[in-house]
Amino acid sequence: MKWLILIGLLIPVQVMAQSKTVLPSELSIEVSIDDNSVTPFTHEMILVTIRGIYGRHVTREQLIQPDFDGFSWAQLGPDSWSEERIDGRNFKVFTRSMAIYPVRPGKLTIGRFTHNLTLTDENDNWFGHAIQSEPLTIEVAEAPATAGWWFPVRNLKISDQWSNAPDQLSPGEGVLRMIRIEALGATPEMIPPMPELRSPSAMIFAHPEKRLVELTPEGPVTYAFWRWTIRPTNDTSGIVEPLQFSYFDTIEREDREVTISAQRIAYGTVSGQDASPQTTPRPPEALLPGWPAAMLAVAVFLIGVGAGMSKHRLIGWRAPARFSFFDPLAWQLRRFARTGQVARLRQTAAAMVLRDVVSETRRELIMEFDRRYFDPKASGLDLMDFARRFLRAGGYRASGR
Repeated sequence: MKWLILIGLLIPVQVMAQSKTVLPSELSIEVSIDDNSVTPFTHEMILVTIRGIYGRHVTREQLIQPDFDGFSWAQLGPDSWSEERIDGRNFKVFTRSMAIYPVRPGKLTIGRFTHNLTLTDENDNWFGHAIQSEPLTIEVAEAPATAGWWFPVRNLKISDQWSNAPDQLSPGEGVLRMIRIEALGATPEMIPPMPELRSPSAMIFAHPEKRLVELTPEGPVTYAFWRWTIRPTNDTSGIVEPLQFSYFDTIEREDREVTISAQRIAYGTVSGQDASPQTTPRPPEALLPGWPAAMLAVAVFLIGVGAGMSKHRLIGWRAPARFSFFDPLAWQLRRFARTGQVARLRQTAAAMVLRDVVSETRRELIMEFDRRYFDPKASGLDLMDFARRFLRAGGYRASGR
């Protein structure tokens, strides 16, 4: 008997719940701002939540957004459905999170959201029903005047990374610098333009900027990557000048300055490292030259006679090096040119410049090499032609090796 009474009480409730008559307390939708305690500036992120509460069975649904006149916007992920118990009853809850950005100051209104629903009646037939949210007006202030780029963010993280130690470079080596920016609450177009990196004593080649965006419940997170290839232009150290820009902290409501410090770049031979202690070797015992030395003397004599007959003059102790056949670095230079090893070719050329008396022609050839190698817009390098011209500039005879 008790079960029959309970079933009799529940049947009218269920019938009424699925009837064609929809009560205002059964369906509702509203739009709210997550933090309305401050007046936002133009282009500042505002988090908005659309929340619907439904006490009826919903078969199908579609949410129609307003035009967002005066705003740009982004939806922060897919819509979510859940169940909540409110005042002793179970309700289905619909949630959509959005980030909106006012593009002009003044009073801006978020129009009505319309949720088109398909419900069922007491006969299990479908019928359409629509509910709307109330308009929401927001007061927006003009962004403060700044000398630079207006950049409002909730949180900003910056990292400065180098491909290798900038003050321990090998001769002729370049280094890649990458500055990574992570901005919460900013869309890609809000990031400041990539700055110009400057140095009075280094060659700097800028790479194309990259920007990515990730949508999170806290708002869009934009990642920007600024990259440069840097190489010293002389055999001493140089300084890459610092970078500066400002942003507006929307949490603390204040302007902040970012300074990325200057950086010293240098080859390892001039980096100021302490030289390892050296010991004076014991003088070798005096020995009379044997037959290998006699054969070497004969070979040098024959080379001198041949050079004299070909009208070449051999002056000083560097004269044998005029013949690339006897210079191992010249052999390496040609080999790296033939095999296309650009980095090894550049390092060998730099080693020859450091070893020999500096030639202005060789310095110009190396600078031309660097411009055409590091600049992505420059034409390709003819490595064999560079090797021939470089050796010829040092006094070597032309050779097809």
